[in-house]
Amino acid sequence: MISLSQRGKIEAFLAMDVMREAGELERKGASICHMEVGQPGTPAPLLVRERAKQALDEELIGYTEALGQLPLRERIALHYKETYGVSIDANQVIITTGSSAGFLLSFLATLDAGDHVLITRPGYPCYREILKALDLIPVEVPVGFHNEWMPTVGEISEAIEQHDVKAILLASPANPTGVVFDRSRLGSLVDLAKEKGIWFFSDEIYHGLTYKRPADTALSFLQSPDLQSFACEASEPQVIILNSFSKYYSMTGWRIGWMVVPKSLVRRMEKLNQHLFISAPALSQIAATVAFDALGELEGLKNQYSKNREILTNGLIEAGFERFAPPGGAFYVYVDVSAFTDDSLEFSKHLLRTHGIAASSGLDFDRVDGNHMLRFSYAGTERDVVEAVKRLKDAKF
Repeated sequence: MISLSQRGKIEAFLAMDVMREAGELERKGASICHMEVGQPGTPAPLLVRERAKQALDEELIGYTEALGQLPLRERIALHYKETYGVSIDANQVIITTGSSAGFLLSFLATLDAGDHVLITRPGYPCYREILKALDLIPVEVPVGFHNEWMPTVGEISEAIEQHDVKAILLASPANPTGVVFDRSRLGSLVDLAKEKGIWFFSDEIYHGLTYKRPADTALSFLQSPDLQSFACEASEPQVIILNSFSKYYSMTGWRIGWMVVPKSLVRRMEKLNQHLFISAPALSQIAATVAFDALGELEGLKNQYSKNREILTNGLIEAGFERFAPPGGAFYVYVDVSAFTDDSLEFSKHLLRTHGIAASSGLDFDRVDGNHMLRFSYAGTERDVVEAVKRLKDAKF
């Protein structure tokens, strides 16, 4: 018999399974409140769409250089200066086919099969499954109410020593919890990675989507008065920044992201990208260049998320779902549903099929304790959030 690779033996992305079933129910006439995936319910900013239309009419949409078009890389470098006060070299910005390609390139460029990579549990499920598909070993550090949904330096240090960890992968704001790392905690973890001589992958895809204070970039902990740029020869920090235009910039389907990497990795990343992807989509690169100039519209969208967040959290409490992670960023509420069930997967199916509420089981993000958690996304329309809350309040479980 023909054999199959063990690398393809990974778990399903349950949120996407819910999205598929929700779509099937809608095509049969059902009314669905979409809260299953982290996808803005609005199109890309008007400036982005207008630039894309212009490019389609006037420009060749072909391959670009593997690192990405220079105007976009330069604009991203300027963004770091404007937003964080951090100076970086545009030559260390790499444009990727969404952040997903960034994770793949980062793991391939820095790690070997069998290496251990530290992630949090709960966490974005694609971290775990991409690592497994590449014959890398995820080491999960549990977070929850006991540690404010953020790993401590002690917990991370212990895991590094116990498992010979080669890299740390953390997100702030985090998915599914929405937790934003305080500056001291993030800085201490970056320092720990430098001290241990391991890679620090910083997933910053939800930057811009915070509701009390801005999120910090891991790059800010590498700068000092005598280090004017991340590109200085004197510094080869083992930090890789991963980001995307999907979330704050409302461009999920455009599949366009970026990385900021040390100088020593640029050529290696370029070669990998040449062979694996050739280049990120040219039209998306052209359009994304003007996304940073649409802040007025984007801040308006964030204000709507903030309103959705308030409607949802208040509604969950009124419906009896009183325990959840503090959603300081992103656009999720990670909710304890143990008062209603000990099987969140079946509960999510019940919500979808009986009440028309599409939400994601915590088992997507945590294969150990996720059976009593659900994730609700409030990235969609206010109508969906209001209607979902009404249905939850009226539902009998």
